[in-house]
Amino acid sequence: MGGSARKKVMKLALTFLAALLAAPLAVLHAGEPDTRRFEARVLPVLRKRCYTCHSHEKGIRGGLALDSRRGWEAGGDHGPAIRPGDPGKSLLIQAVRQAGSELRMPPGGKLPPGEIAILEQWVREGAHDPRVATGGRAAPRLDIEAGRKHWAYRPVRDPRPPAVQEAGWARDDLDRFVLARLEQASLRPQPDADRYTWLRRVSLDLTGLPPTQAEINGFVADRSDQAFEKVAERLLRSRAFGERWARHWLDLTGYADQIGTSNNVFAEHAWRYRDYLIESFHTDKPFDRFLREQIAGDLLPYQSPEERAANITATGFLVLGDVEIVNPDKLKMETDLIDQQVSKVGLVFMGQTLGCARCHDHKFDPIGLADYYAVAGMFRSTEATHKIPYGIWSGIHLTDLPETPQQVRERRDREAAHQQRVGRLEAEKALLRKEQTALASRTSGPGAGNDGSAGKRDEIAARLKKLATEIEHAEFFKPTVPKAFAVRDAAQPGDMKICVRGNPYALGASVPRGVVRVAAWGSTPPIPAGQSGRLQLAGWLADNRNPLTARVAVNRIWQKLFGEGLVRSVDYFGIRGERPTHPELLDHLASRFMREGWSHKRLLRALVLSRTYRMGSGPNPAAARVDPDNRLLWRMNRQRLDAEALRDAMLVASGELKSGGGGPSLPLEYVENTGLLQPKGVNPPTFSLNRVRPEQDFQRTIYLPIVRAAQPAPARLRDVFDFTQPAQMAGRRAQTVVPTQALFLLNNELLRRRGAGLATALGETLTDRTARLEALWLRVLNRPITPAELADAGAFLDRLESPPGSAGSPPAGPPAAWLELCHALLSSNEFLFRL
Repeated sequence: MGGSARKKVMKLALTFLAALLAAPLAVLHAGEPDTRRFEARVLPVLRKRCYTCHSHEKGIRGGLALDSRRGWEAGGDHGPAIRPGDPGKSLLIQAVRQAGSELRMPPGGKLPPGEIAILEQWVREGAHDPRVATGGRAAPRLDIEAGRKHWAYRPVRDPRPPAVQEAGWARDDLDRFVLARLEQASLRPQPDADRYTWLRRVSLDLTGLPPTQAEINGFVADRSDQAFEKVAERLLRSRAFGERWARHWLDLTGYADQIGTSNNVFAEHAWRYRDYLIESFHTDKPFDRFLREQIAGDLLPYQSPEERAANITATGFLVLGDVEIVNPDKLKMETDLIDQQVSKVGLVFMGQTLGCARCHDHKFDPIGLADYYAVAGMFRSTEATHKIPYGIWSGIHLTDLPETPQQVRERRDREAAHQQRVGRLEAEKALLRKEQTALASRTSGPGAGNDGSAGKRDEIAARLKKLATEIEHAEFFKPTVPKAFAVRDAAQPGDMKICVRGNPYALGASVPRGVVRVAAWGSTPPIPAGQSGRLQLAGWLADNRNPLTARVAVNRIWQKLFGEGLVRSVDYFGIRGERPTHPELLDHLASRFMREGWSHKRLLRALVLSRTYRMGSGPNPAAARVDPDNRLLWRMNRQRLDAEALRDAMLVASGELKSGGGGPSLPLEYVENTGLLQPKGVNPPTFSLNRVRPEQDFQRTIYLPIVRAAQPAPARLRDVFDFTQPAQMAGRRAQTVVPTQALFLLNNELLRRRGAGLATALGETLTDRTARLEALWLRVLNRPITPAELADAGAFLDRLESPPGSAGSPPAGPPAAWLELCHALLSSNEFLFRL
């Protein structure tokens, strides 16, 4: 064979060999099992060409992970990467083909035709992917049935109270659960607190106010068997109870008198939700009904205008958080609000972090993307905001509230008075205009203004300018139908599509509206056509079969009284939350709560009258060695007063607390930055967000303005003493101990004013020093003064009342010595803590 012939044969052979070598790459052998074919053909291509930019080990660009099946199913910024069975519509195939697509991968150059063919055929045949590994680790699969084994997702049961050795100690069945755990650990409960300590404890816990001197004397003198019950009933009946427990709920809502943290916009009608809460807790509205109102009050039946108004106002729960209303990206703003609503419902009623499933299945809990978007679809079908015609603003949805006939008559009377006032202003304006015209005609020409008319003309111009402001002000604040921030069903409700990685511009599959599957006991309640599903969600949460709602509620109530919840992670009952220290007691309280009509007051009455609540908080070294964190409840936990209780207690001690305080917290006055009111339809009105009315200095703290940017002066104590910031939601407040707290108590004018008021009140009613000191201790520390304290206080007063070299008349106001003593007691640890 000649050289040329050999070359031709060699060329044909090489061509044939290349074809043979390419064939197994281009074709997935039909005879191989799917997993073996994937691992032998597809996986090497993905590892070599894709993992550098799209794997958990080396990085996930564009949000797309290709080192697991779940990665390409979820997709990245552009949505799911593969549509099994359809290469033409699969983003991965479009990218590697690099033909007419903005997506061109890999960035280093186009893949060889054989590798592209492998990927195309793999997708065409269904994209079988057996991988359960992500970055070399096992990727958790969402297993709802396995998740239901977690204690919090199991049905609530009603366990029998356990037998105990010291049965006479228990005053209530709940005491038996506590005592049984103590006996198992060979521990004994602390002796009962004395009457003074118990009265201060229960008064602060139920009402946020300390007992008055008269209440202390009355309780100590009452030696009947019903003395403790009388106190509990009196406190639970008081409006102060509603004010105290409404404030606990506000911590869970992100409530403020300002819309959004970054917006200096007055939430003019937010106070109606606060007052609704106070009334709901005061009247002991059943919690299941209360829950339904928070989520779907606008959809509930009603019997009267008052009930309808309360139902609508209650839905402010969904919109009175840290809502952003200034954003040119309206779709993102809407989606973020939906996320806030889903997260709030999950945290408040379920003790779950549903927001963690916005972009992917929950990392730890059996809650998937489908659960998140099933609930989110209900709020996607709800109108909570509306676009304002000017600029980039949106507004929270406002609803007119129904009025009773009496309210209509009163409003019309106010409207008539308003029209009369505006009419007087307009009449004065017209007269001044005429006078101005007349002056203008007399002051033209030579010598004009020599008769003083120029000054008169300036005076009229100034008055006209002020009148314009007064008329505009009056028109803005004219009487109207009462309004509340609320929600309503959208005109066209429907399911929501998955937002890939939370991006509302990258949409995945649509998810039917429904409930969280791991806590469900059956199929999702059917949602009638034309409804959002909020009513069904509320009904599901308020159902006695729901494993979370009652447990979360009673655990928060327990935490407010005992300092720690039976589940210490009060806002998180998920897999990584703490387990209950007394699981049987938790279920006993939850089932009891539901059985007794979801009544806060009935449960609280039982708790504060229990022997467990009556225990002292003193030390026990032996018990502390066994249980240093007091998880077994061998003593009562000491608690520092929260910011509101601290300020309110000072007002009670000084005798300056005034009742009332409902209605708007901020003074309704324009802030005139330029001397002119802003024209209507240009920008929302700007209000003063750092002022209060004079009487608010002596009202309860719940009625003070809550401003997201900076607290008004009377309320600055809240920031120092761990107030839950209104951009947050928390069922339990932090308790910090920092130097600024001591410095605040020593130097802030609030303490000086309350100390002066207290010293003055004592001086006006008592002249005898000993009697005055006894009254001081009862008013501030709510217990009798001891002989040693009496001697020390007397020596202190002697030193300050007669300093060396003093002469002349005493200064005005309370004696300095008594002012200093009162200030010292108001700053003491014993006043700051409830034992």
